[in-house]
Amino acid sequence: MSESTERPSTKLAEAQDKVIGAIAETMDLYGVTPAAANLYATMYFKDQMTLDEMRTELGMSKPSMSTSVRRLQEIEMVKKTFTRGSRKHTYVAEKDFFRSFMAFYCQMWEREVKMNMSAIEEAQEDFINVIKDPNSTPGIVAEAKKYYDQLEESKTYYHWLSELVESIRSGKIFEFLPKD
Repeated sequence: MSESTERPSTKLAEAQDKVIGAIAETMDLYGVTPAAANLYATMYFKDQMTLDEMRTELGMSKPSMSTSVRRLQEIEMVKKTFTRGSRKHTYVAEKDFFRSFMAFYCQMWEREVKMNMSAIEEAQEDFINVIKDPNSTPGIVAEAKKYYDQLEESKTYYHWLSELVESIRSGKIFEFLPKD
């Protein structure tokens, strides 16, 4: 290959590598391992890839590849695709960062709301039982009421977070924060 055609292709690869490196470095925000992050970042520049192509491109072991692909599918950053006439599964990276952000953070925030609201409701029930217990001292009752009220106030945040998730899923958030 002549230097004139090699130079642009080298620059192209270098430019891709810059983006791949940056994406891979920031994927820890999504709870993604470095191996899965490199996989996603590499797939970002590909139309689709088979597991064999991924392993060849990245030199990953089969178990590491499978685990990485599964995790990326769970957080909706990679989708399995169907290719007519092929017996191998192909995968495509989600290239719309808005969708990736929305899917991932909505999942995490819904999990946070569910887990914490459940714990709050259980704890508040326990505090009520302490308050109603005839064996509770005035100091213990006051402390239980204080904690009950504190948890009641925290529900405001979780209701707000639920509404934020709904506004993101419905697209209403873009009325307040337009994409462009």
